[in-house]
Amino acid sequence: MKYKNITKAKFIKRPNRFIAHVEIGGDELIVHVKNTGRCKELLIPGCTVYLEKAANPERKTPYDLVAVEKDGRIINIDSQAPNQVVKEYLVSQKQYSYIKPEYKYGKSRVDFYMEKKSEKYLMEVKGCTLFRDGVGYFPDAPTERGAKHLRELAAATREGYHARIAFVIQGEGIREVRPNTETDPEFTKAFIEARAAGVEVVFYLCRVTADELEIIEESG
Repeated sequence: MKYKNITKAKFIKRPNRFIAHVEIGGDELIVHVKNTGRCKELLIPGCTVYLEKAANPERKTPYDLVAVEKDGRIINIDSQAPNQVVKEYLVSQKQYSYIKPEYKYGKSRVDFYMEKKSEKYLMEVKGCTLFRDGVGYFPDAPTERGAKHLRELAAATREGYHARIAFVIQGEGIREVRPNTETDPEFTKAFIEARAAGVEVVFYLCRVTADELEIIEESG
């Protein structure tokens, strides 16, 4: 996926989950943050961030904060981007005869349902932006929904589905994602149970620039 009208800025502060103060050309602006996670390891005062101009000129926040520089690399933090790039990737690979995003399964919606001949697949997608010592960790904040999704995938394997949890790694140089036990032990527990039940773990490695996010490799 490619962004339009990207602008470089300096990060000042983030008073809440939804907005941040940035500096562009000496002027301070309030922008929307396209990630409700903590991102505290990334959004550090003085760091370089990248903004996409909002399509609606009347919007109160004229830009969306979509990426940040850290340790010499750009990390995409747009929480809507993972599902978009996965859809693009699945379509481009032509491995499945049918792909449906936001598939209703039970009482929930699963990110993707796919078919390959007679085989049926369910896949949940998670974006990973927290990197430590060359490893990605998820989540960066407690997520009840994350554990719930894993348990639903585990149940789906018992009904004959191929169930997957896919981590889109939103920064270059990382090839693996592990559960962030310190932040969310319940997610870790559900992750271990899901793998034991047969849920596959997929890592999507990406090429990341200020204005683009693209899956270049699938591993797991």
